[in-house]
Amino acid sequence: MRKIDLLLQEYGMSHQNQTNKLIHWICVPSIFFSIVGLIYSIPSEQISVFMPFLEGFANWATFILLIVLVYYVSLSPPLALGMFFFSALCLALANFLELEFPGKLWLISIGIFVVAWIFQFYGHKIEGKKPSFLKDLQFLLIGPAWLMHFIYKKIGIAY
Repeated sequence: MRKIDLLLQEYGMSHQNQTNKLIHWICVPSIFFSIVGLIYSIPSEQISVFMPFLEGFANWATFILLIVLVYYVSLSPPLALGMFFFSALCLALANFLELEFPGKLWLISIGIFVVAWIFQFYGHKIEGKKPSFLKDLQFLLIGPAWLMHFIYKKIGIAY
């Protein structure tokens, strides 16, 4: 069995309750976006001073997401493609919010992050099982892939 299948199966074991699943469909993408927004908020004017090889990158979020996408590619190139598009959407939303509410993206992102995690823990209380990431931190990245694999199954794309 492939590593991605094992990870998705293990993640799914603590996500059986329908209410918890629904909460995850809303909160996992929200948390992912909020982290992108927080990293996007880090001033990037000095990025090339600290790491000259990053000259031309739009911001820190772009750089971090590239690293995350390498991880996803190592697990499943098709899932990585879906995560690439979702990541691009998160970057576009972060850019939009930063333009519409200059200097407030970090605050919006913290608010989303806190509220989404409250609901996540509530979902796990309903489920009666601890969040998977408490066992292994890589499950923080498996959550979004777990949702993506359901989308792929629904539209008939092998992951």
